[in-house]
Amino acid sequence: MTALVVTGTDTDIGKTVFAAGLTQALGAQYWKPVQSGLGAETDSQVVARLSGQRVLPEGYLLNLPASPHLSAEAEGVSIDPAQLVLPQVDGPLVVEGAGGLMVPLNRDTLYLDLFAQWGAPVVLCARTQLGTINHTLLSVRALRGAGCTVVGVAFIGAAEPEVEETICQFGKIRHLGRLPQITPLTSDTLRAAFEAQIDLCTLREALA
Repeated sequence: MTALVVTGTDTDIGKTVFAAGLTQALGAQYWKPVQSGLGAETDSQVVARLSGQRVLPEGYLLNLPASPHLSAEAEGVSIDPAQLVLPQVDGPLVVEGAGGLMVPLNRDTLYLDLFAQWGAPVVLCARTQLGTINHTLLSVRALRGAGCTVVGVAFIGAAEPEVEETICQFGKIRHLGRLPQITPLTSDTLRAAFEAQIDLCTLREALA
């Protein structure tokens, strides 16, 4: 079993769509350790619909759309990181975090702590909007400081070449490509965008 962790610099930046495209491109299985918020579709349901690949059950499925520790506390639950070990599957596994690196799982553990414990390579998703230089460089520094292997940064949104170059220069990090807004968003259009825009060779090598 080989795994890639997909995390982001913030919430609602398109990380789940990227994870769906990556799951589809790798022919991988997908796992969301903690789902906070049960709206029209969970992240797992979005990935299943867009990738057509197998989706594993969430470790924790919580109603409140909030930080996992708050969602869990609202239901009288405490998230136990020891229960969130990487599932053993045949072939590649794509694992998606929640929000950013410093999102708490409980009162003692951040998502970053879990990533460091797993030891799997990490793909950092970053939007191209204003503020992304600061958010992305802080996230890269935090991941490396925790001992995580960072495969590179995947940008999401409209092209901002100078901003993207600045991040890669200061972060000394690989540019994995940029996923634009996809309209309409379907399995086929996502596959086409991924094949055209994302550095799949590097992502596959990270699983080797």
